[in-house]
Amino acid sequence: MRILSWNVNGIRAVEKKGFISWMEDEGADAVCLQETKARPEQLSAELKGIRSKTGEQYHAYWASAKKAGYSGVAIYSKIKPLDVRPLGVSEFDDEGRVLQADFEDFTLISAYFPNSQDGGKRLDYKLGFCSAIMDLCKKYRKKKRHFILSGDYNIAHTAIDLARPRENEGNAGYLPEERAWMDTFTGAGFIDSFRHFRPGETGHYSWWSYRLNARERNVGWRIDYHGIDPEFLPKVKSSIIRPDVHGSDHCPIEITLDLKAGL
Repeated sequence: MRILSWNVNGIRAVEKKGFISWMEDEGADAVCLQETKARPEQLSAELKGIRSKTGEQYHAYWASAKKAGYSGVAIYSKIKPLDVRPLGVSEFDDEGRVLQADFEDFTLISAYFPNSQDGGKRLDYKLGFCSAIMDLCKKYRKKKRHFILSGDYNIAHTAIDLARPRENEGNAGYLPEERAWMDTFTGAGFIDSFRHFRPGETGHYSWWSYRLNARERNVGWRIDYHGIDPEFLPKVKSSIIRPDVHGSDHCPIEITLDLKAGL
């Protein structure tokens, strides 16, 4: 089972850059999107009715912000989920930050973590969101319910997760408080699946500034993750970044599962 996650920086913008044909060609089992910046009624019929090249219909679910053209997440899935719901915390649901989809073997979470902004203006809001996400993950683990927390965390965890760590000390996404939360997340046993397969490797990024040809020079940040509970790890075959895919300032990330492994 292949699951992709992508901050598209506007679903209507990326539609004009070939998103639908990309979805058809990829044929992933599920795709989590972040920063959709649209309400369902603003979407084209084509976006709502995507099929894979083999003809399978995607079920599409949306969580939109109250503020127009802001935030928002979505999940496309070939398999119809058993249930779909937001986070259940109004201050975050009002910004369309989380969508959860229950499948037989696990829950897939599409999450768009807030940006702490210049000077840490929204740091308290972000840390509140991080705390709510931690509570959610702990709840699932206590219930022995596997999960994949897919999305844009807006945090580069360690110095190897961005090209210019020294220059970005004190900048949003690399604040000590944000990195400390990632320490807490992994310290609680939850797994950054990409780092599990590529520990210590540098030069792997999922976001690049549009300025100064940053993407061409690979001056980027790794801020998009598939986080999982440790008990689910035996089912994970691979976790990769897809810098070959363009259309946004982020690129997709991909996790592949073998749900029969260990049975």
